[in-house]
Order: sequence, then structure tokens, then C-alpha cells
Amino acid sequence: MERDKLYYVLFEQQKELEEKRVFVERELTKKALSFIHLKLPIIITGVRRSGKSTLLRIIKDKLNLKPKEYIYLNFNDERLTNFSLNDFQIILDFANEQDYNENYTLFLDEIQETTGWEKWVDRIKEKHQIFITGSNAKLLSKEISTILTGRSISIDLYPFSFREFLKAKKISKNDWKLDLKTQSLIRNEFSDYLLSGGIPKAIIDKDKRLLKENYENIIYRDIIKRFNQNLEKPIKEISIYLLSNIACETSIRSISKLTEIKNLSTIKTILDTFEKAFLFFFISKFDYSIKKQIQNPRKFYCIDNGFVSENGFKIDDNLGRMLENLVFLELKRTSKEIYYFSDKNECDFVIKKGNKIVEAIQVCYSLNEKNKEREINGIVEALNKFNLKAGIIITNNQEEEIKKGNKTIKLVPAWKWLLQDQTH
Repeated sequence: MERDKLYYVLFEQQKELEEKRVFVERELTKKALSFIHLKLPIIITGVRRSGKSTLLRIIKDKLNLKPKEYIYLNFNDERLTNFSLNDFQIILDFANEQDYNENYTLFLDEIQETTGWEKWVDRIKEKHQIFITGSNAKLLSKEISTILTGRSISIDLYPFSFREFLKAKKISKNDWKLDLKTQSLIRNEFSDYLLSGGIPKAIIDKDKRLLKENYENIIYRDIIKRFNQNLEKPIKEISIYLLSNIACETSIRSISKLTEIKNLSTIKTILDTFEKAFLFFFISKFDYSIKKQIQNPRKFYCIDNGFVSENGFKIDDNLGRMLENLVFLELKRTSKEIYYFSDKNECDFVIKKGNKIVEAIQVCYSLNEKNKEREINGIVEALNKFNLKAGIIITNNQEEEIKKGNKTIKLVPAWKWLLQDQTH
């Protein structure tokens, strides 16, 4: 594109990033900054509207970068439609002519809108710290991170955690362990979070209509666009099926029976695309045999409870599965290696670290006489299988300690569990 036009866009976009704004502090910021010493490009991946562009602004502020110490370029700007590989050099020329700091930081937003960027980034990464975001049908988040495998750091940004949700609502959790009034307020907010999820813009703007719009954008722009038009109807059917049966087991064959798609590899590709777009996640039944893991049905979860509430099923009958989805997301957010366990009974989550299962977690919205034996037997069976002394059952609001032989099972309210830093 013309040099003068690109210069004008660069001037305008730098002004945009210089504007002072107040953002909800994201917990991933600290992790992103911890990788800077490696001098590798940092790729921020995540579902649409999870706050990737906002995170770039937060990182800029945390680094105390002043004008001419960074360049921000949003490739989603319609004025950059004709941007080509040769234009990357113009960015460097712009910095030189405007007397930028020699080792300025680069923030490259919506990188999928251009081509050849990976070669340019690879060439200049020794001199500049580079942060990259992007995701749509052209290049999904997971694919962006794989392009520079071994030459970059990839971190996943999820919707608001419960802790971030409270920050967005301006609710202080200081002294919550001692202050009963604060606990009551937090419990009420948790009930909202359980159903509304954590998509930042929907929370901050207090507009749940954004959830339906965002979900449809992902389905149509990130998923359906990648396939033959004839697959639009079955893809939508699969997505509604997954939303309506969240936290359940499924297999490629069972999904094939629900749709007109008989080709199992096509079903697998659709499910893989859901996962690459950060919309649905799938976990395997734990087995020491990888072959058996592949053969067994997988359980699936959604990136945000708000998507489930607005597009899925009747909530009142499925609060337990909504809670399980929330617990899964917190485990996923903290990079745990997650499986489910099933033998005579089932345990919702077992966490693997290295070659060992180190945690067993059961989720039950309300433990009562009808389900108590089943839920406890499931977690005890997992504790025995993996030689663990203690496990937890995450509930809506029950708190208790149960002894079962030499095993200890703690019932923990979800809102308390979510206030903890799960990385520790």
C-alpha cells in the first residue's frame, strides 16, 4: 500500500493506544510479562471477545512504555485492506524516521488479516519484543501459535475468572474469609457468574445479547466458513447438541448418528475446529493406555457458561452440569492436564502431573440423600485407584469434611474454591 497512507494509519493507531483507559486487571498479565526475558514473540490466543486486544493495552501500561517505545498495529483496520508483505518494511521505516527507541516493542493485533507475517517476525524478533494476537476463519488462535512453534511463546486467554468477574463488578473480596456480609455478597455474585459466564464485554456492558451475537460470530465466521456450505445445518446441529449436553460423554460415532454426516473424519475435523476456535473442549477418560484413551468416549465442555445459558438448554434442571463446566474452565485456565475417571463409578476430574494423577475432584451442585452415595463412591474409587489420601467435592454452597476409611473428602463451596489461586 502507499507509504503515506500506511504512515497515517500508524499515527492514528498510536494515538488510540495512548488514550488513558481503565481496564479490569487480567491475571494472565503477570504470566505474559514473565516470558519477556526469553526474547521470543509472545502469542496471545483465545476465543473471540475474550479480551486479547485489551490485554495488549494492559501489558503496554504495565511495561510503562512511553510513546516511541512501542508500535501498535491493528490489522483489522479496513484502511489496511491492501497491506502486503512488502509493507512490513514500511513499519520499520516509520519507526526510524520518527526517532523511535531502537528496541521498541511491537504489538501486532489481529495478525491473521495479513500474510507473510511469520517470516518478518522471525527476522526481527532478536531486536524487538513482539506481542501478537489474532483469530478468525482465516487463522484460528491455535493455528497462529503453531506457525512459530519453537520460536515463540503461546499463552491462552480465557474469559473472566470469578476473581476477575468480581473486579469487573467492583466488588472487593478483601477480608472475605472473616466478613460474613462480604461472603453473602460474593455468593450472590457467584449465582450470577454461574449463569452469565465471563465474556468481558457482556459483563462490563451488562448486555447478555452480546453473548448470542458472539456465539453466532464464532459459529458462522470461524467454523462454518471453513467447510462446504452443505455442512452449515449439521454444524449448527452439532453445536446446539454440545451446548445442550454440556459436561456429558460423547463419541464421533454418536454425533454422526445425530446428523446427516456419515463420514467420521469430517465429524472429527468439525470437532477439532470447535476446539481450535476455543469454543468447545474435549477431555479423555484416563487410562495408562493411550490407545484406550482414544477409544473411549470423551467429555466436552464450553468456553463460557453464558453461551450455554443463552443458546443451550433449560438451566434449572442442569445447574450441576453448569457448575461442572465452570470448574473445568478454572482447571483449564490454570493449565492443568485434565481427565475424567470411570470404572464402577465416575469421578468428574483427575489431574495428571508428570506421570502421576495428583488430584481427584468431584462436582455436585447439591449433595443429598439421592446422590450422596454415588458421588462419594466415585471420588473414593479414584482416590484408591491413584493412591491419593484426600479429594474434594465442589458444591454450590455446602462445606463439610467426610472420612471414608483412611480417605478424607472435603466439600468446598465453588465460590470459595474459585477465589483461590488454582496455580498453587
